[in-house]
Amino acid sequence: ACIGENSYTETPGNLTDLWLSENQRNLVKELAKTGKPVILVLNEGRPRLIADIEPLAQGIIDILIPGNMGGDALANLVSGKSNFSGKMPYTYPKEINSLANYDFKKSEEVGTMEGAYDYNAKITQQWGFGHGLSYTSYQYSNLKVSQSDFRHGDIIKVSVDVKNTGKVAGKESVLLFSSDLIASMVPDGRRLRAFDKIELQPGETKTVTFNLNADDLAFVGYDGKWVLEEGDFKLMIADQSADIHCEKTYQWQSANR
Repeated sequence: ACIGENSYTETPGNLTDLWLSENQRNLVKELAKTGKPVILVLNEGRPRLIADIEPLAQGIIDILIPGNMGGDALANLVSGKSNFSGKMPYTYPKEINSLANYDFKKSEEVGTMEGAYDYNAKITQQWGFGHGLSYTSYQYSNLKVSQSDFRHGDIIKVSVDVKNTGKVAGKESVLLFSSDLIASMVPDGRRLRAFDKIELQPGETKTVTFNLNADDLAFVGYDGKWVLEEGDFKLMIADQSADIHCEKTYQWQSANR
């Protein structure tokens, strides 16, 4: 079922409803009643809400605005001639008021709120930043960091093994995130620090290595200056994580690092 926006919008204010048009959502609901498996193909310039029809689909392909050769690419992917390898470049909302950046702060979490300071709350989202499936599967293991303690100016080497555990070749985007666990200002929940895309044959394993500049873990403080604060950080790649510690606070004296 190929569905999408009826008309395009260019500037803030000329789109007042994030829901995909009701007539197209009703079409999907009627198709689902036939009992045949439904694959949704979304052709859209921005995320439109589909929460009421998402459960009816056995698969969803978001082609965004694919260009002139998009039809050929889609046919190759659906037929299995090519393998999916795209990752969601933003957080796809599930509700009207659930627009959020992937690096949202804990204080911005809005889902399952029980009180003003429910730190177990979650952002309501259809799909998170970096989400994406393919015809194969990948297993991450053996996350290593060159040093658990660091200071201003250090380069931290981070490596992880990625294995194609499926039956077909595929490409996988390996995403390195960091979290500042405690800071003088409310830190971002996580930040993307590095990424790489690798191709793996069935059963093949590759080691991906990143060079993380410790200064990239700094943030802009209350005084408008960059600061790398002493304290604990967590590095994450898929389901792997490692704890590292900044030994000493360093502050830049100018507005720019």
